[in-house]
Amino acid sequence: MKSQIDQQLFSDRLDDNKRLLLDLMGNSTDFISRDLKLNGYIPIALFYLEGMVDITAVQEGVISSLLDRAQQLGGSINPETIQQHILNMGEVGLELNIATALDHLLSGSLLLLLEGHCEAVVVHLPGWEDRAISESSTQSVVRGPQNSFNETLRTNTTLVRRRVKDIRVRLKTIQIGKLTKTDVAIMYVDGVADPKLVDDLIRRLEHADYKNILEGEYIEELLLEKKQQTIFPVVYNTDRPDTIAAGMLEAKIAIFIDGTPFVLLVPSLFVDFIQSAEDYYQSYFYSNLIRLLRYTALIICMMGPAIYIALTTYHQDMLPTQLLLSLAAQREGVPFPAFFEALLMEITFEILREAGIRMPRTVGQAVSIVGTIVIGQAAVEASIVSAVMVIVVAITAISSFVIPSYGMSIPIRICRFGFMILAASFGFLGLTVGGIILILHLCSLHSFGVPYMSPYAPYNKSKQSDAILRFPIRNHSNKGEQ
Repeated sequence: MKSQIDQQLFSDRLDDNKRLLLDLMGNSTDFISRDLKLNGYIPIALFYLEGMVDITAVQEGVISSLLDRAQQLGGSINPETIQQHILNMGEVGLELNIATALDHLLSGSLLLLLEGHCEAVVVHLPGWEDRAISESSTQSVVRGPQNSFNETLRTNTTLVRRRVKDIRVRLKTIQIGKLTKTDVAIMYVDGVADPKLVDDLIRRLEHADYKNILEGEYIEELLLEKKQQTIFPVVYNTDRPDTIAAGMLEAKIAIFIDGTPFVLLVPSLFVDFIQSAEDYYQSYFYSNLIRLLRYTALIICMMGPAIYIALTTYHQDMLPTQLLLSLAAQREGVPFPAFFEALLMEITFEILREAGIRMPRTVGQAVSIVGTIVIGQAAVEASIVSAVMVIVVAITAISSFVIPSYGMSIPIRICRFGFMILAASFGFLGLTVGGIILILHLCSLHSFGVPYMSPYAPYNKSKQSDAILRFPIRNHSNKGEQ
């Protein structure tokens, strides 16, 4: 049906247009058609979707203006007159094509048709309910801005413009998705972002052959190069406006998707997922300590159980005698080797973590805490696992929450199981080989042509002022840029 009307134009007969629109919309109950007569004899019809437009604006701004000002203009009423002299609110335009007019209608516009004219007046009056701007629930900070994006595209772009008040900020909106027709906007600072990167991103989005775009993950998979197969995220996402604004000032491009509060940022590097917005709102000395703590937690999260397995299985001679005797006493009576012990506890904790996320918030956190304590205590008392293994798994799980980006913590948790297998099979030799393979894999990745491990590999001395450590802001390389 849609392909049949792509090139179809409105008729100059109001009844025919009305019948066609009702038929195309399937006589949906939320599709409102209202007939009026201007000056008592000029037939006119209004079409809109209930809940998608501002009803108050329709009643007071459109209908009242039509009835009042039409009398002042007399009988010379046509679409151009309505556009230029009668309606003075919202974005008002004229449209001949039926398919394009319906796209406007589905985006929160009102259509106005007159008898004897084949042009529709399109008035953009969106009026759906928006979620209020609230505090970020995924990347919270102690000090710094507390607001976050919501599901409305224009609200999100405005939050960024409030922070970057520069005339060089550019915004381009593209519709993607044959069925959803989702508005996707890219925002960047002209003269700061790489023009080739901007053109490449626009080209990819314009040629995207997708039926549905419902969330940012659809765009992330679209932007992922086919030759790059990785579990690590190469597109950064956040619901914090200050993070997006800071990224744009660092020559990155923001991608906004209507209907989701998470905005994408490209190109993205490995260090972006380890850094937090609060690093720049605290003293650089304190921020550096926290960053080192994050990298330590990342290593513990990835290799904590694997190191324990390797030590207890192959390298007992590396442990102090007193500690070795203590571990041996605790493992006495445990029927499983260290690998199956760790695997059992890790899988159990992952189940509890997922259950806590999916359950209602009022009980989810309580279930996670109580379940972990009860299961861990019962497992130790039943001699299924040792007490040390419970401690190792607990520290590993807590370390995963230190990583600021949830998108990065997922692949780290996946890699943990791989290192556990290597440790159980080959000990520290397996961990060493696995670590080298992981580093080589990360160094082979690119995000829109930028090396993923930059500025470490390749090493860039000018970018080290905000790599692992954050130097004072006065030492940053972008000081005084115009």
